Amino acid sequence: MAALISRVGKKLRRIIQRPGSVELTRYEALLPAVEKLEPELEKLSDEELTERAGKLRETLKDTAFGDDQLIEVCALGREAARRALGERAFDVQILGTMGLLTKHVVQMETGEGKTLAGALAAAGYAIRGKRVHVVTVNDYLARRDAEWMGPVYALLGVSVGWVEPSHSREERREAYAKDVTYGAVAEIGFDVLRDRLVTKVDDLVQPDPEVAIVDEADSVLVDEARVPLVMAGSIDRSDADEEVAKIVRRLRLNLHYETDSEGRNAWLTDAGSSVVAKSLGIEVDDLFNEQASDRLAAVNVALHAHALLTRDVDYLVRDGKVQLINAARGRVAELQRWPDGLQAAVEAKEQVTATDRGEILDSITVQALLARYPEVAGMTGTAVAVAEQLREFYELEVAVIPPNTPNIREDLEDRIFASPSQKLRAIEEEIRTVHETGRPILVGTQDVAESEELAEKLAKVDLECVVLNARNDAEEAAIIAEAGKKGAVTVSTQMAGRGTDIRLGGTDGADRDEVVELGGLHVIGTARYPSSRLDGQLRGRSGRQGDPGSAIFFASLNDELVLSNAPDVPEGIAADEETGEITDPAALRQINHAQRVAEGVDLEIHRNTWRYTRLIERQRRDLLVHRDKVLRTAYAAEVLEKAHPEKFGELKEKLDDQDKLEQMCREVLLFHIDQLWSDHLAYLTDVRESIHLRALARETPLDEFHRAAIPEFHKIIGEADSRAAKTLEEAELTDEGIDLGDAGVRRANTTWTYLVHDNPFDSDFEQTIKKVRSMIKRK
Repeated sequence: MAALISRVGKKLRRIIQRPGSVELTRYEALLPAVEKLEPELEKLSDEELTERAGKLRETLKDTAFGDDQLIEVCALGREAARRALGERAFDVQILGTMGLLTKHVVQMETGEGKTLAGALAAAGYAIRGKRVHVVTVNDYLARRDAEWMGPVYALLGVSVGWVEPSHSREERREAYAKDVTYGAVAEIGFDVLRDRLVTKVDDLVQPDPEVAIVDEADSVLVDEARVPLVMAGSIDRSDADEEVAKIVRRLRLNLHYETDSEGRNAWLTDAGSSVVAKSLGIEVDDLFNEQASDRLAAVNVALHAHALLTRDVDYLVRDGKVQLINAARGRVAELQRWPDGLQAAVEAKEQVTATDRGEILDSITVQALLARYPEVAGMTGTAVAVAEQLREFYELEVAVIPPNTPNIREDLEDRIFASPSQKLRAIEEEIRTVHETGRPILVGTQDVAESEELAEKLAKVDLECVVLNARNDAEEAAIIAEAGKKGAVTVSTQMAGRGTDIRLGGTDGADRDEVVELGGLHVIGTARYPSSRLDGQLRGRSGRQGDPGSAIFFASLNDELVLSNAPDVPEGIAADEETGEITDPAALRQINHAQRVAEGVDLEIHRNTWRYTRLIERQRRDLLVHRDKVLRTAYAAEVLEKAHPEKFGELKEKLDDQDKLEQMCREVLLFHIDQLWSDHLAYLTDVRESIHLRALARETPLDEFHRAAIPEFHKIIGEADSRAAKTLEEAELTDEGIDLGDAGVRRANTTWTYLVHDNPFDSDFEQTIKKVRSMIKRK
């Protein structure tokens, strides 16, 4: 009877608390069989264990996992981990492994062993004959996990490698040749872009994609899904107008310019237009005529940089460079930048050296990058909150893995205040009071500026703390690892993707028992995040593996979350005259409502962006099929011979080598294909920037975008053939064949990769978003 009640209870919890999660009964039923194999496998030598995994590989090759194979793979993985790491995988880790092997996103709480579960699943796919990429959020975790799990893979006869920015092309090729390759999502994406521009098959570094296991899946698949990774070729230095930057720097909010309530748009007032025109030495009317459009565009971009982007919140200035801050992770977004004009405007605003400007040679969104893999699985601590997006955009279901030990963390009710200053005073008092007990404290802030402001205030009352944010991200793992020490106070921006558990008592666990007795780690959130998922990630740092702990969030009705998403606070909400604290339940409802609005808007931006980029990705995929044909066959030589048989014959005589002839023709045609694709991307950017004018004319922007983009794309292959033929026709032939440089076939001598921090189609889309926001607010 008790067993029946337990099973019913589990099902009810899944239905009520965990929407979108898959049933685990099938996998739970296999756990006894996995355990039953342990005594048998323990008797094997290391060589015999590896041999047994090899036999399973022969049996499984290119077939799907049945129950028997899942049992064998998991039992072998558990034994390999026990020998290599001294860790016997818990049943919940084996459940996670099974969930990954059956192409789900598994939700496992912080500290429950996602890294090992992911490694066992990667080994399982490799034993099945698949090449596996374990996609991480940063380079540090890619190398750490590959090295850490290396001995486990070795016992299973699976090779492992990783890619990082410092690797050469040969090192990358070697890493991708392994059964399992770890890499940051950006690094793997940049290698895809580089491979798309090679002119020799031997220069390719990546094999065809087969399986991706995504760590911090919600962050990668949702938060960064629409972020474009870009490869650019050098042209010259950015051409920000320094004169305009100086003019805009003198403008004042509400006098010379205004912004919308969401902080997304800024525009000049009549007074501002007058000041700008006078400073430029022109009449106000001339500022808005067609001849001055470039200058007006420069003013608008400079105004955006001045009014809407804030130092230490949106970006840092470090080592003489502007570095963007990843809002989802609260730290420096390596290699990320805004589109060229805005990047240059921010650099001019901060008076730092301008970075190189280039033409975009190719790009791919993170979502499209992951869509290349026939099989995708993922793991994270907070998947249920984005189950709808994972299903809609990736056709992935969430499997919620129960904790190995029940979570006993105490989640305290939010404390709400009338103003941010009153809230900050209460946070200081909370830290002081808890610190006096000796409990370790982790404070999660919204941005770098808030972290440093709080640290300064704590220092004034002799409360030492360690600040973990975008300024010292290289040291973050060591800092976080010690956040559980007795008396520690750690102030941090976003916690997602830190990759390090907080162990009570610190890494050495010297005072663990005392910290447990005191109540464990106390987590404080200085404000609610725009997503409940981010709130959960911060809370989840406390109470790992059954440890005691607590978490509390502080909020204000004047926090950015409320002001941007639900500013119409109901009347009659009273605050304590002395402290400013609000106990009226309506205040919490308002904050929860603001968070739901923010989540709804973000989802709609994702949907709308994908509607546009999906066409671009489909066009790129179709063109790459043709490009690969050119790269691997004699197609280019056939095209040129057909177009100009006599000139082709002369070229053939000069070279007297069929391979050299085909390669030279290939280089010419591939150059024109790549140049035309780059031109197409630039054209689509122009369409994107002007499409809001079509929206004003009551035309559907998406339909108009397709109407403009599709005919232009269909011209590319024919135009490339024509241009290649013209190159041959006009080229001066030498003993070496065609002097490609003299013939105008010049590829960029410098290329670089970066991520674009952009909201595509922002200008027209803002109107849609405002409608969505107002609709959600009425609900």
